[in-house]
Amino acid sequence: MKIPENIKNISLGLKNAKRKAFIISVNRLILFFVIISLLIVGLTDQKSILLLLFPLGYTFIWLIIRFNYYTDLQSFLIELERMDEVKQKRAARELNELDPGLDFLDKKHPFCNDLDLFGPHSLFQLINHTVSVSGRQLLADNIKSQINQQSAIENFHATEELRKKEKFLRNFEAIGRAFIKGEKNKAFFYQWLDRNEKWSKVYYIFLALGPLVGMILLLAGAFGFIHTSWIGLWILAGLLFLSIVYKDLHNAALVWPNEGDIKTFRIWSDLLENEFFVSHKLKELHRPFQNGKLSKGLKSLEQVSFMIQNRFNLVYLIFNLLFWLDFFLLWRLKKWKKEFSNDLSHIEGIFDHWQVMVSLASFSNEEELKGDVIWEKDTIIEAKNLHHPLIPPLKSIGNDFILEKNQKTVLLTGSNMSGKTTFMRTVGINMVLVNLGLRPFAEIFQCGPFQLYTSMRNSDSLGESVSSFYAELARIRQILEAAESGIQVFYLMDEILKGTNTIDRVMGSEALIKQLSQTKSKGIISTHDIELSQLEKDLPFLVNSSFHSKIEDREISFDYKLKSGPCPSFNAHKLMELMGIRFQ
Repeated sequence: MKIPENIKNISLGLKNAKRKAFIISVNRLILFFVIISLLIVGLTDQKSILLLLFPLGYTFIWLIIRFNYYTDLQSFLIELERMDEVKQKRAARELNELDPGLDFLDKKHPFCNDLDLFGPHSLFQLINHTVSVSGRQLLADNIKSQINQQSAIENFHATEELRKKEKFLRNFEAIGRAFIKGEKNKAFFYQWLDRNEKWSKVYYIFLALGPLVGMILLLAGAFGFIHTSWIGLWILAGLLFLSIVYKDLHNAALVWPNEGDIKTFRIWSDLLENEFFVSHKLKELHRPFQNGKLSKGLKSLEQVSFMIQNRFNLVYLIFNLLFWLDFFLLWRLKKWKKEFSNDLSHIEGIFDHWQVMVSLASFSNEEELKGDVIWEKDTIIEAKNLHHPLIPPLKSIGNDFILEKNQKTVLLTGSNMSGKTTFMRTVGINMVLVNLGLRPFAEIFQCGPFQLYTSMRNSDSLGESVSSFYAELARIRQILEAAESGIQVFYLMDEILKGTNTIDRVMGSEALIKQLSQTKSKGIISTHDIELSQLEKDLPFLVNSSFHSKIEDREISFDYKLKSGPCPSFNAHKLMELMGIRFQ
């Protein structure tokens, strides 16, 4: 399939494609019955009629190709429509129908479970534009990767260049969505590529003899020079000799990729051949497509695939028995493998990287990201007008945040529901975004060479006999081990040591803050223990920040704005009253 140059009206284009596909399917069905009728009449009475099988057979194949084109075009246009619908849902943050990536959750990972990267209403649902299993996995791996300034800068330049190619992004995704369905594991296909195809020199005799003798017998029978029984004997001989290569072709068919996968790779290759890139990363990913050999190999693979997929089509069976086409098909396989197998053995992995880059660029365009990223050598972090990507833009409240070089810990206090946890996740998820090479949901985001660790969403596990308090301690130990090993950790710890009594919690929190200060690490710790805010007087590296609430009559309101200093008042007492608890 060749992608139409200009698609002004998707609905109209889809309607025309359906109409043409229907007309062709009717004509193909009529022609099929005509061929069968001519074959019967030719073999039993008017033998000269058999000569019509050649132009009619060619016409039948042409109709199959045209029908496939219009059905492919339908699939492509349908996916373009669906992509527009999904884009609107993403913009409204209606993500329930999108793949949540639940299989990528990992409670042992330093941060992925705490920042809504995967699961219902997650970052993965916003970013993911991949279409294959392996592409999806690679995107998840990138999202979960630790902070790496060098790769983030490379990805940034690549993403910024690619997002300008909106037509390419749209076509690339729509093609994959249209044709990659029910993927088959290609591991056995790649193993098959490494094996030498069995081919005996005797097969060349059958390769030449089949069409030559078949044609002679058919013409001789058509003009009455021989009895038609000779054609029958030839067909019986064909059954015998074709059985020699049946196993080889059958084994190839078993490991053969799905037709949709091959078609997708071929069209993707054509798309990439016509593009030019400047950034280092995109140039490296584009290198395999520059000489045209990969595209040529995929086109040849698609042609061979068409024959393999249609070997048991009745028309193919007729011509195969007459002209022994399977020998030609096996020869094509051998020739194709010798010429292209080395170039195609890693093609899936290359396209996985393109899927990831298309996802990042498409996400950047959908969200209209414009913020600046500044990677620092010093361990500082600063953001201006920072937003959470999963909160609808019209409802999101931006905040400024800074943790300077001489500061170690931000102690975050505030009322229930005032926004402490959401703000911490906002900082963490934007660190993940800039690490992917994306612009932040902020005007400016400056970040030093940190490694991200979190302890926020700790829960008990009956299966492992682990309490939530023990789970939190395990997460804190993970952070301490990383920090004390010399890693410049940026930590986010929510409601620290909440699973124990107040006295132990305050003592333990103070000890942990001091212990972390002896390392190169920095971060944010939230707490309801206002007593800890007094540490600012004795610990010059500690900074108090807070979120406030306002109580008027029987209502509590929040502005969700980060403020300097500790929280002056808490709302738990009032919340309990509103829920019906009477204080004596």
